[in-house]
Parts: sequence; C-alpha cells; structure tokens
Amino acid sequence: MTQQVQRADFDRVMVPNYAPAAFVPVRGQGSRVWDQEGKEYVDFAGGIAVNSLGHAHPALVAALTEQANKLWHVSNSLTNEPALRLASKLVEKTFADKVFFCNSGGEANEAAFKLARRYAIEKFGPEKVEIIAFDNAFHGRTFFTVSVGGQPKYSDGFGPKPGGIVHLPFNDLGALAKHISDKTCAVVMEPVQGEGGITPATKAFIEGARALCDKHNALLVFDEVQSGNGRIGTLYAYEEFGVTPDILTTAKGLGGGFPIGAMLTTAEIAKYLAVGTHGSTYGGNPLGCAVAEAALDIISKPETLAAVKAKHERFRSRLNEINAKYGCFTEIRGMGLLVGAALVPAFAGKAKEFMTASAKEGVMILQAGPDVIRFAPSLVIPDADIDEGLNRFERAVAAVVGK
Repeated sequence: MTQQVQRADFDRVMVPNYAPAAFVPVRGQGSRVWDQEGKEYVDFAGGIAVNSLGHAHPALVAALTEQANKLWHVSNSLTNEPALRLASKLVEKTFADKVFFCNSGGEANEAAFKLARRYAIEKFGPEKVEIIAFDNAFHGRTFFTVSVGGQPKYSDGFGPKPGGIVHLPFNDLGALAKHISDKTCAVVMEPVQGEGGITPATKAFIEGARALCDKHNALLVFDEVQSGNGRIGTLYAYEEFGVTPDILTTAKGLGGGFPIGAMLTTAEIAKYLAVGTHGSTYGGNPLGCAVAEAALDIISKPETLAAVKAKHERFRSRLNEINAKYGCFTEIRGMGLLVGAALVPAFAGKAKEFMTASAKEGVMILQAGPDVIRFAPSLVIPDADIDEGLNRFERAVAAVVGK
C-alpha cells in the first residue's frame, strides 16, 4: 500500500534548501496539472523549461515503457543503443561532431568548463586558464559552475571559490574586448539569460564575442540548458543568432522531463577529453536517452519550431493587454516560449507574490530572480490553454496590484 504523504512532510523530512508551494501535484496531462485535492492548474512553468512536450506525452511514455522492458542501466565500460541513436541525431542536427552525456545542466557545464581548460592548457600552455563569464548568469549548482555563474547569492558562503574566473557586464562588447587576452581559455554565455531575468544577448554582442574568441584562441561556450531544445523556436539558440559556438551544453527540455544532459563539441576539441579524464555514472543512461530521442524527434520538426514562435506572439500580445490595464510591467521580453515580464519599481522584489497568487487562481508560473515573472510552458501547449492560463494570470495580477 502506498504511503500517504502531505506537504507538511517536506518540512519534516527534506533538507530545507527549497521552499515549495503549498500544493502537491500528483498528475499531469498535456499542459494541465492536478494536485492532491483535485484542483486543476494550467502549467506555464514546465518544470522550469523542462517539460518541453508537456506532461505524459504519449510518444515519451511509449519510448520509456518500451525501453523499461529492455535495459535500464549499464556502466560506461559499455555503450548502449539508445545513447548511440540520440548522439547520432544530435550530431546530425547541430554543428557538433561529438557528444558527452550526463544527468543535468550543471553536469554538462562542469564538463564544458573542464574541457575548455584541458584543451587550452594542453594546446597552448598552463597559463591559458581564464574563463570569462557574465553578470547575472546561471550555469548550475556544482561549485565550479556556480562560481562561473555571475550571481554571488548562489556561490557565497561556501569557502574559497575556484580561481581564474572573471565576470563582465552582459551585452557589453566593449568590456569584453578590453579584458579578453591570450590567457583567456573560454568565454561562457547563455544566449538568453534564464535565471538572470530572461535577457537575450544582442546579435552584435554574440558576433563580437565570436570574433574576439577567434582572435585570442579562446573557446566560445554556449550554455543552452534553458534556451535549447526548441525553447526559442530553433532547435538551439545559436541558429537564431547565426553564430556557432565551440562547445554547447544542453539539458532541461532535452529529455522532456526525464533527467538527462549533454555537452556537444567538435572532434578537434573533444579529443582532449581522453579516456579516463571525465565521466558520469548515469551519463548515457538507456532510459533517459530513449525518452530524449523521442522528444528530439518531435521538437525538431519544422512545424513544432514554427508554432513556438507563433505562441510567443500570443503570449506577448496578451501580456501587453494585461499590462495596459494594470501597469505592472516595464517590458515583456524573451524569445519563443521563454518569456519574461519585468516588474515595475513599485513591485520590485515581489515576483514570488505573483507566483503565489497565480497558483491560487489555478496557473503555475515562475520567477527569474525577484523582479521578473517567467513563463516556460510546453512547446506544444494548445492556444486554448495559453488563453485560459493568461485569463487566470490576469486575475492573479489584479489580486496583487489591488485593482
């Protein structure tokens, strides 16, 4: 018999590094979720841009079920068919020649940063270790990745941080040009900053960064953990900007809800992670790779990607209507189905209040820092669910604003 649990059990048995909502989801279908009390929610959160095809998508359920009856796990002294199929498709659909599988975005970035340093040290010498990253970035929760991320609130308080990391203002090409040198091994950026406020890079900034990396023999690393897998309307954001990185990291939506991450790179760079230099026990897990392959097949369809951009306009138009009525946003920004609504100064720091009010109205949203409301729904969310969810969100806005 299944043990009955409630939200209060979290406070009793879980480490208190999270502060989850008062309700406990128990079932999802498409873009709708139901909690223990049977209340229905429209899901605009997507597990933080993870549930790229919504909940219980039949193709993903079928892939998982089929693989679960075949093979769950083997060590990395072996390979497996789902991993090889998924890697082959990622190579086919991107700039990459080689793929490294892991479990999360943090692990993918850890691998990317280690590879960038290894490549630079072995090819150019031991002094070429500097990593340039940007303010308000987020690259994961390992100590290396959280140090590369440009938000001290996540990295302070854990003792001495890894050295050789510099943070510069995002979208400031002049600052990058002034600082980068032949000691720089990599420039690391999110094409669209996620946790930092849903802020896209400018095309000029990305193009300039590419040119500066080429000039100084530094690698350009794109963290596409949040912006990738169709989230902005291309399979990966680098395609939208027309600039190819040397290393790309991906996770979140890659598995449609099943934990999996990957680092993609060229054959020339990949060879510096020789046998034994890096690893991941569960990396390339057959279950995760089977589900991710099914998700990739759907996400990469032209009609899926085109619909993402159309749905962005539907979100933007309706959010602008809400803002015209309540005057609570300074701007609506983002790309595709990674949308941010930046709060006006009068509501600065109150993004979580909007989250809580939205849950009461039956819609799940996110925040990107204390001042930005974030929407990251399923890429295949029906227009009717967008409309209904935004109607519920408007009622939440009215409750917070008091109009």
